[in-house]
Amino acid sequence: MNIIVPTLFDSVLSDTGFPEKTVSKKQAEQLFIFFKQHRLFNWKNANNGCEGRADAICVLLDEWDIPNYKGWVFGGAYLKNHVGELKQNWNYHVAAVVPVMQDGLVLHYVLDPATSNSLLLIEEWAAAITQLPHSYYFTRQSHWYIFPNKYISTSKWHSRNKQNRKWMIQCLAGINSLTATGKAKLCFNKIGLRNTLSAFKQMKKEKPVLSVLNDI
Repeated sequence: MNIIVPTLFDSVLSDTGFPEKTVSKKQAEQLFIFFKQHRLFNWKNANNGCEGRADAICVLLDEWDIPNYKGWVFGGAYLKNHVGELKQNWNYHVAAVVPVMQDGLVLHYVLDPATSNSLLLIEEWAAAITQLPHSYYFTRQSHWYIFPNKYISTSKWHSRNKQNRKWMIQCLAGINSLTATGKAKLCFNKIGLRNTLSAFKQMKKEKPVLSVLNDI
């Protein structure tokens, strides 16, 4: 009996190696709960703003000196031009990832309450999002915000800058500025955007208290 693996690891697009720092599984779970429950993140709006939510979490983890990456998953039809689809008609999805040391191995766990009620390994996360095999998943450094529209390769991703920092805040405010509706919201929600930016800056001071390793 042939078992179809729904998702495959793409080592070419991945640019992460062995991390200098890791967190424990319990610490990763505590981070998941913290972000899941935080008022700034609207996880029910799963069809808008995954790039912004992922980047917001990674920026906060950087601020708190917690190691992090981004996990990406692409439908095979979109990335490789052959069979393979994600759920909800997504071409791709992205979420924050933390490296966890378990039994001498570094495992990547995804912080994505938009698609799961609990912490998942990146391969489990990718498989759960896959509608039709195959999808492709990989990890990248967290400063990469988004990829170009065509010819997706390791070297051509767009890093953080002032423009996509604006997109991050807009995503947290529930605005997709690439749509006509989103552009209109930008004009009439300037106060809301300023409030979201202030809330994000305040959140940098709200580092969660994590269990120390010898308490686990």
